[in-house]
Amino acid sequence: MSTSQKVVVITGASQGIGAEVVKAFRKRDYRVVATARSIKPSDDDNILTVAGDIADPATARRVISEAVARFGRIDTLVNNAGIFIAKPFTQYTAEDYAAKTGVNLAGFFYITQLAIAEMEKRSSGHVISVTTSLVDHAINGVPSVLASLTKGGLNAATKSLAIEYAKSGIRANAVAPGIIKSSMHPPETHAALGALHPVGRMGEMSDIVEAILYLDSAPFVTGEILHVDGGQSAGH
Repeated sequence: MSTSQKVVVITGASQGIGAEVVKAFRKRDYRVVATARSIKPSDDDNILTVAGDIADPATARRVISEAVARFGRIDTLVNNAGIFIAKPFTQYTAEDYAAKTGVNLAGFFYITQLAIAEMEKRSSGHVISVTTSLVDHAINGVPSVLASLTKGGLNAATKSLAIEYAKSGIRANAVAPGIIKSSMHPPETHAALGALHPVGRMGEMSDIVEAILYLDSAPFVTGEILHVDGGQSAGH
């Protein structure tokens, strides 16, 4: 199999934004390595699926090694996997903390480290992480300390990676969404959730996908936290 085609690794790829990102990169003729706990095999020869818990370093090792074995290179990593648990701060349990830090932080750390090591071999690559606008704009009634603790860490790490690898041909950026329409939010909640955004509506998955595609095709952009949040981070 030729190794000239670009290759993207996408975490949290079995549903929601992750599944839409897979489709979008295939339309751009990327080969795709898609990973999630429950992901199923694909009948597309240009999509490699790897099932596993991204918080487990063994999953990260398997994803990257199988990606290189199958496609020969890694050009882009989309750190999309993440979980959100909304509870008052004092009601978070040790299990909540372990789950959030496992997926949101360890899940970022292990696979990003391995992906960048592969990118360094070609002096080219791009890491995109999906975070949250709540890091910059906490909302009364939406308890989000663990989201801010973990995703805020990714925002900071993104800027640090961008500077560390700026002269190595490797970029790092993040997309910080507002509240996006998905199966997590029943239709009867959309009006109230939309009102939490200055533009008066929720975002669409396509808004996040387009932001990811923009960053991937913008070679002079690195260290950017791109807010796709209907104005939330600007104020209220």
